[in-house]
Amino acid sequence: MMYTQNLEGCDDGSSNRAILHTFLKSNALETFRNAYRKGELAPLSLVEETKDIELLKVAASRFADLEDVLILGTGGSSLGGQALYALATQEKPRLHFLDNIDPHTFTSLFQKINFKKTGILAISKSGSTVETLLQLLTCLQRIQEKGIEENCIVITEPTNNPLRKLAEEQNWLCLDHPKTVGGRYSCFSLVGLLPAILAGLDPYAFREGAKDVLHQHLNEDCPPALMGAAMSVYLEKYHQKTLSVMLPYADQLNLFSLWYCQLWAESLGKEGRGTTPIPALGTVVQHSQLQLYLDGPKDKFFTIISPSWKGVGNRIQLSLVPEFTDKSMGDLFEAEQKATCETLIRHKCPTRLITLDVINESNLGALMMHFMIETILMSYFINVNAFDQPAVEEGKRLAREYLAA
Repeated sequence: MMYTQNLEGCDDGSSNRAILHTFLKSNALETFRNAYRKGELAPLSLVEETKDIELLKVAASRFADLEDVLILGTGGSSLGGQALYALATQEKPRLHFLDNIDPHTFTSLFQKINFKKTGILAISKSGSTVETLLQLLTCLQRIQEKGIEENCIVITEPTNNPLRKLAEEQNWLCLDHPKTVGGRYSCFSLVGLLPAILAGLDPYAFREGAKDVLHQHLNEDCPPALMGAAMSVYLEKYHQKTLSVMLPYADQLNLFSLWYCQLWAESLGKEGRGTTPIPALGTVVQHSQLQLYLDGPKDKFFTIISPSWKGVGNRIQLSLVPEFTDKSMGDLFEAEQKATCETLIRHKCPTRLITLDVINESNLGALMMHFMIETILMSYFINVNAFDQPAVEEGKRLAREYLAA
């Protein structure tokens, strides 16, 4: 496997392990497999496909000679692509994920880019997301003011929605967002793959890593996402661990943490149920939050994710600080990760460790598939619908009313 999961740091050493065992023997895994076989988990089955990737490469070629691409969208229309873009190494085009409507951000960016060499990718599943529509109109107005022919691609559902109407009026390329794939589950669709291709990443490897994990959970008796979901619900129900801290030791996984937080919160926070996800980053959190984690309320379940850092980076040849001589930055990173993990466990903080060999498209796909499946299995355990978000609709309606007023 491309990653390993160690739950030994969650073992309370009591007879309550028998209770955890009952979760593992529940019908959640079989429910998951039946739903997949019936075609009810479309976001996951996307990883079995390859034909669409070549079509996306053709679409991406429209932006091949550009310096910048503005990616407009929020929530699930943005976070998956951002998590992937964190792996990019090519210089151009530069991708700018504009997922908020702060006017200062747009004004500042407009002053830095050359619109003649800038493309726009607007993403909204419904085609009626007010933030994305206003973002797009703001960009379009600036382009028209400069008298520049715009390069624009739109991703939205094949319905008669405002975004698609605008795309048709402007004669832009409009790609179909799958109707059966919700935004926060869309990273394996064109929503995640098109930005990845623009960034020079390997979409085949991304899906292949995810497919390996999917097949593992369709065939093994006790796959890792089942263990993770069972541990989460057990810790919440019997030990009041209501906060889920995602703590990667890698800057490249920082945006993955934000993607995870939306996935977990929006899928499971319903009817008074669900645990609250918290993004963190090692080693930064050790200098800001770790005091609370160790000595504050014992209400958290920690997931540490780390590649192998030993020996990575330039070795220090200077003898100015003896303890660092012949050590690399990766050596310190690995030492700090191990120390934090062990300290959390010693302070009775349940801690899961997920390790990777490297961070690449395949392993990121594996991680994202793992947590999609873990989220779905968790929804079965706590009996909520993982694919809706009814509570946020009221706020959207009120926002439109206040804007109109």
